[in-house]
Amino acid sequence: QVQLVESGGGLVQPGGSLRLSCAASGSIFSIGTLGWYRQAPGKAPELGASIAWGGDTNYADSVKGRFTISRDNGKNTVYLQMNSLTPEDTAVYYCHALSRTTWTNYWGQGIQVTVSS
Repeated sequence: QVQLVESGGGLVQPGGSLRLSCAASGSIFSIGTLGWYRQAPGKAPELGASIAWGGDTNYADSVKGRFTISRDNGKNTVYLQMNSLTPEDTAVYYCHALSRTTWTNYWGQGIQVTVSS
């Protein structure tokens, strides 16, 4: 089992920045890809960004050039640096981990990000 705990969300003005963190615990040796999904009100969940064990990254077109995902395997933590935020980035952000041994999906509890003036 893997437990994921997000932090760093909140309210920010348009054009501002936030950094989300997600700390993993439990069977961390099994973690492969880590990522951040988001779900805006009334919309389907979407992948924001992901990072593989080796460091390869993938971004949704809507966040490319503004968001940066990184991971610190020593701290078992994944980060999402979000810059130039717009109201369209308002959503609940979920940390995701994929086990590379069992292919199990793990999810954090979600954290609110609100971009508003």
